[in-house]
Amino acid sequence: MKKPQLSLSSIINMSIGFLGIQMGFALQNGNASRILQSFGADVHTLSWFWIVGPLTGMIVQPIVGYYSDKTWTKLGRRRPYFLAGAILSAIGLILMPKSDMFTSLIPALWVGAGMLFIMDASFNIAMEPFRALVADKLPTEQRTLGFSVQTVLIGIGAVVGSWLPYILAEWFGVEKNVVDSAIPPNLFWSFVIGAGGLLMAIVWTVMTTTEYPPDEVARFDDAEEELRDTDIEPKKGIAEVLHDFKHMPKTMKQLGVVQFFSWFALFSMWVFTTPAIAQHVYGLSADDHSSEMFQNAGNWVGIIFGVYNAISAVFAFFLPVIAKRFGRKRTHALSLVCGGIGLMSIYFVKDPNMLLFSMIGIGIAWASILAMPYAILAGSIPLKKMGIYMGLFNFFITLPQIVNAILGGPMVKYLYDGRAIYALVLAGVFMIFGAISVIFVDDSDDSYASSAVTPQFDSLS
Repeated sequence: MKKPQLSLSSIINMSIGFLGIQMGFALQNGNASRILQSFGADVHTLSWFWIVGPLTGMIVQPIVGYYSDKTWTKLGRRRPYFLAGAILSAIGLILMPKSDMFTSLIPALWVGAGMLFIMDASFNIAMEPFRALVADKLPTEQRTLGFSVQTVLIGIGAVVGSWLPYILAEWFGVEKNVVDSAIPPNLFWSFVIGAGGLLMAIVWTVMTTTEYPPDEVARFDDAEEELRDTDIEPKKGIAEVLHDFKHMPKTMKQLGVVQFFSWFALFSMWVFTTPAIAQHVYGLSADDHSSEMFQNAGNWVGIIFGVYNAISAVFAFFLPVIAKRFGRKRTHALSLVCGGIGLMSIYFVKDPNMLLFSMIGIGIAWASILAMPYAILAGSIPLKKMGIYMGLFNFFITLPQIVNAILGGPMVKYLYDGRAIYALVLAGVFMIFGAISVIFVDDSDDSYASSAVTPQFDSLS
């Protein structure tokens, strides 16, 4: 029994929650380092605080994937996790910029790190089921479209989240300098708005999207099983998770190498862009964490992060057509090359406005990273294991971030003499390595998946 194709509106509804998640994620990525520095973190210790994100993702996503595969409630099997993750994420978003309220109990820096942990764990609870839901609901020939639509919505949410601090300050006159708190008001209210947007978007998906019950999932999986070589033994609990990890498909292992290089680079960008831009472009010292110029640099980083996300949203519209023409592997490889060039070009920039051009390549790479690996992976794993394997695939996203979190700070301090810009240059090099490694990935599902995507994609116009 083959899964029916879904309308474009249904595909959008099932992914609209990702728009809200990405609003919160973008606020975190663009401002967490700035907040932690305001609470006293040094540039070379920033990556150590950021380690909580990938570490929690490594633990949380396989567990959520495993249990969401086996959950069935009135809300389905994926939607309960969306909702729980949204509520916890909103709490973390509101409390992180107000961490100094708890200084009578714990230093603000550690409270901020704790809120970063809560946000990351919560984002992971919500994100993994969204990836699995697209694979659950869509037939093979629509999956590239499904993940591309998801990328468009991610881009829109990230633009809004990234630009909120700048918009509130420059358009609505909300104070952008520190007044009676370590964090300026425009940044705090941005996090509050992001929390509200996240909740509303996920509730929309929960209310507008249905899920196939277990008996239908089993019939769909039987129909697709002949396309895959699976050796699944009946195991339970952690034994099943470990067994599935040991017997992961060859394609998943090959994509793991690509993901390592890609996400090592992304982690460097998220952690070190604010100090790198403040030092290298604005000419500030490494210990300047509170001046008006530092706040301007932080706000501008939000703008350029919004630009790369806007580029990714636009480029995602064209990904299915490009993948049909050149194949998913070549499309992803070329996109990563663009990202590497964009990251390395920041070193040559002295005018903040010129950073916008660097973001073009980064946006192209980000769009492909959010779509192509998942589209390739989905065709190699059984439907009844979609949640657990999507969760286990997150291991290849979190491991490079953990490695970077441990080594990145000391490298900035001892190898780069505190100059964070070189962390971005290395990130660009790693993007190029990722592009090279894509060539060796086995994407046997590519020709079948891409052959029928164009008629569906045409409905976007």
